[in-house]
Amino acid sequence: MKRSGLVLCALVLFFLNILWGQESLDTIYANESKNVALFFPSTIRQAVVGNDDFVFSYDREEAGYFGLLQGVEGVESNLLVITSDHQVYAYILKYSKELSQLNHFIREGDGIGRIGPATESELKRDSLVMEPSHYDRFSGVLLEEKPKVMATKRKMGIRLRLEYMVYHGDEVYLVFGIRNRSGIDFEVDRLEVIRVNGSAKRRASYQEIPLEPIYGHGVPNMVKDGEMVRFVYVLPKFVLGDKEGLKLVLEELHGNRRVELRPF
Repeated sequence: MKRSGLVLCALVLFFLNILWGQESLDTIYANESKNVALFFPSTIRQAVVGNDDFVFSYDREEAGYFGLLQGVEGVESNLLVITSDHQVYAYILKYSKELSQLNHFIREGDGIGRIGPATESELKRDSLVMEPSHYDRFSGVLLEEKPKVMATKRKMGIRLRLEYMVYHGDEVYLVFGIRNRSGIDFEVDRLEVIRVNGSAKRRASYQEIPLEPIYGHGVPNMVKDGEMVRFVYVLPKFVLGDKEGLKLVLEELHGNRRVELRPF
């Protein structure tokens, strides 16, 4: 068994020994003919089951928010999941020929604890706004992930891409990348995030609503020639309607270069 597996098993025993002495864990039922999906509020970093009668599969290459559980008839087991925000979730697993629930949406408050000590700033809230350190920590986790491309646009040697759009609590985290292959350094004036309602062809119903970031992590003032820069915007939570989309506009300071990207 790999060292990481031993560590996870030790964590399973540690947390379950504590909880069995305090309160019973939630039970999730599974069988061999259907997939039971578990959706977590943050991406899954690691997961382990107690025995081979149950299998919990998730994307180990590109962290995702859900995993699939199956099991065969036998003794009960347990599942331990650690998410990218260091939260720990634990469940009892049992086999059942008939399943009444195939989808489990896990809330952040369902966790049994977290790895690493919580700092005072993590626990403080000023109204609904978290301390900047909270934004930095979660932004750092996102920037550690392998870059993906949800949408990209290149113009005049400047490439703007949207990598991730992640809902976390009351915020939306947008991960961007800017690559400069223009031969000239690019001074960033601003990157606007605009909510678009309707079609530009029908001006009477068309509307653009700027969305103001509440925090920026690693936002560059300049992207030098040949450089690639990744950074994060934190915005208040929003959900796009059926006829709504986003428009991202990157503009140059002391220059005329402009890149417009419409990811949705």
